[in-house]
Amino acid sequence: MANLLNYDIYDLELTSVKDNTELRKLLIETTSKSIIVIEDIDCSLDLTGQRKKKKEKEEEDEESKDNPIPKKGKEGESKESKVTLSGLLNFIDGLWSACGEERLIVFTTNHVEKLDPALIRRGRMDKHIELSYCCFEAFKVLAKNYLDLDSHHLFASIRNLLEETNMTPADVAENLMPKSISTDDPGTACLENLIQALETAKEEARVKAEKEAKEKEEEEERLKGEKEAKEKEATAGEVKEKETSGEEVKENGVSAVKENGVV
Repeated sequence: MANLLNYDIYDLELTSVKDNTELRKLLIETTSKSIIVIEDIDCSLDLTGQRKKKKEKEEEDEESKDNPIPKKGKEGESKESKVTLSGLLNFIDGLWSACGEERLIVFTTNHVEKLDPALIRRGRMDKHIELSYCCFEAFKVLAKNYLDLDSHHLFASIRNLLEETNMTPADVAENLMPKSISTDDPGTACLENLIQALETAKEEARVKAEKEAKEKEEEEERLKGEKEAKEKEATAGEVKEKETSGEEVKENGVSAVKENGVV
């Protein structure tokens, strides 16, 4: 994006920003025609989670009272940032966004479901782009970039395997890099390496799926067995209870006959 538009790039690490005031200062100092990138927004402070219920907040407050030691960051340092979600949204939607010219904000995340809906709603985040597994069209671009190939007789096999196997563009690109310059036809060798890697990934995925299916079946059998055992225990308890109540009725009946006989 920066190369195409000839924009500057600012990499903003929210965990290192002290508070909303400092965040405002940093954003105002960015120049026009720039891209502001916040990577792994789901890991940046407590900005992006769903709004917590009052009860959950009270429980956290009680926990913090019991344990006064501050939570540690990734490198063992206490988190002192006081940047808030509302503060970040105000800067995106407020005066800064109105007076700023030709600025782009890019968030990246591996868990979009963890983000607060207010942060990624339409109109605020205009484009939601999912970088998924490699498809055949993306493979053709990579083959052109790495091997300068527009077509090859192995492309058909690769197309079929990509439709059946999940592989990231990075893994595909790694297999398209020539490992040796001594090969007479490095392009064919790289494509053959990719086919082999795809077949291996396909087989691993099949084995994993079978293993998960077997584990699921065993778990269902276990739960079924536990359920049947509980039902048997309940049935046995009911039978025993009925037998006990029947004996009491019989004893009462015998005593009543004797009493009547005496009478």
